[in-house]
Amino acid sequence: MVETTEKIVDLTEKATERLTELLKKHPDETAIRLDVEGGGCAGLQYKMAPCNSKEPEDMVSEVSGVHFYVNPKVVSYLQGLTIDFSDDLVDGGFKFINPNASSTCSCGTSFGV
Repeated sequence: MVETTEKIVDLTEKATERLTELLKKHPDETAIRLDVEGGGCAGLQYKMAPCNSKEPEDMVSEVSGVHFYVNPKVVSYLQGLTIDFSDDLVDGGFKFINPNASSTCSCGTSFGV
């Protein structure tokens, strides 16, 4: 069993439900890899995908039964982030509310600090 560290992000109830459903559809995947990479309109973008292996340097964070693997290099960008989910036909999907962002793009998937 992987040791869990501090809580890095928060999840709304809808995001928890959706991520739990996603992991059930991928039974070989045990966690969500959460990352930040260069790109997007505002300079940085979120990356989130089911995964089954932890990198040696990864921090492990558990929120509402969902485990996240996060590289420590991006924790400062993610600390305090709230992940939400909308099933609206227009503009649906995961939403990222980040108190560290000094700017965001109109679609909400990239940010600047």
